[in-house]
Amino acid sequence: MWGKRAVQKIGRMTQESIRQVGTKKASKSAGSKSEALMEMEKKFAARIYDPIPVVIAEGKGCIVKDADGARYLDFLGGYASVNTGHCHPKIVAAVQNQVMKLHQVSRAFYNSELPVFAEYITRYFNYDRVIPMNTGVEGGDTAIKMARKWGYLSKGIPENQAIVVFPIGNFWGRSTSAISTSNNPTSFEHYGPYMPGFGLVPYDNVCALEEVLQNKNVCAYMMEPIQGEGGVIVPSDGYLKEVRRLCSKYNVLFIADEVQTGLGRTGALLACDHECVRPDILVLGKGLAGAVTPMSAVLANEEIMCHMTPGSHGSTYGGNPFACALARKTLEVILEECLIENARKMGEKLRAELKCKLPKVMVPAIRGKGLMNAIEIHPDFASAHDLCLRMKECGLLAKSATGQSIRLTPPLVITEEEMEEGIEIITKAVHSFAK
Repeated sequence: MWGKRAVQKIGRMTQESIRQVGTKKASKSAGSKSEALMEMEKKFAARIYDPIPVVIAEGKGCIVKDADGARYLDFLGGYASVNTGHCHPKIVAAVQNQVMKLHQVSRAFYNSELPVFAEYITRYFNYDRVIPMNTGVEGGDTAIKMARKWGYLSKGIPENQAIVVFPIGNFWGRSTSAISTSNNPTSFEHYGPYMPGFGLVPYDNVCALEEVLQNKNVCAYMMEPIQGEGGVIVPSDGYLKEVRRLCSKYNVLFIADEVQTGLGRTGALLACDHECVRPDILVLGKGLAGAVTPMSAVLANEEIMCHMTPGSHGSTYGGNPFACALARKTLEVILEECLIENARKMGEKLRAELKCKLPKVMVPAIRGKGLMNAIEIHPDFASAHDLCLRMKECGLLAKSATGQSIRLTPPLVITEEEMEEGIEIITKAVHSFAK
């Protein structure tokens, strides 16, 4: 057991480290406070990330400042989770209101926020019921459990024979289930044995999908309408409609992983809305609770949800009153402030201007929808990581995805002036590598 003196000693050591960071002399380097914090993280935190060397200390809207006060445009937006911007005043007010009343009680009891949130979100997306969870990967895992149970109890698949199919290039998290569906060695190597019951099919290939779905043990096809971690890969026009048609034809559930693409990110409420397609199971996450606290939600109609009975699934924090209050306010802000339309307009501006200003020989691909975009830098000129570092030097923060792709996913609240500044910085950074 830890004694009181030991706990006090640890507290004093931590406070002393913080004071030392705050009093480092600027003469050592231009970013001495940031450098000290980065060294502290490298010393005490596991090295599972390779971040851009900047220490973000505060933010407002699309603008962030580092620990030394330098200003940057945020063009990553917390991996597309900060949809409503940093410290949105309405969401901050909702935080202050709820945090003074109630944080957490668990689903062992009813709480005053979950019923209101559940009605609001099911009406918002037009589904019968919702299961609230925490992270995006929990949402995906919940959807898989729902699909398997439906497969056994409704479709008649023999017990333990259900298959969930995923497209090659998928990414829905880091759990053992999620990496078992991955074809990226960085994600799955040395984490085996892997989860059975999953299948892979080429992305954006209707013929290959139809062949796989004919297997009577397939219960679901789970896909991102636009692949995010894969490099913002947009499927061909009409692909989602074909997915919907084939899933209906072969009695297979269509699970849309809209954790990253949903909530207005692509210039529509859901990316599936671009083709007027309705999934059987919808998974939401990332910025659902204003990027203040993790929250995901899985929505479906009664014929699927009826199989989810007490004790068959759950989460200690899923549906907690704090997250529910923030999620409801976030959904209100998205509509009240026309963020979906802003994402559409700003995304069109970004892609159109970059296509005009960036040489195709240097940037062979510029793709995306709404404010979910990527550029691809040719390796003869620079690596994606080096280009991100150059953008950072110029005042814009972004991060590479798969291969030579760089994601550009700023908050949906971005203004036209901020977008123009961002385009100018990206253009300047790319041209700096011209030979």
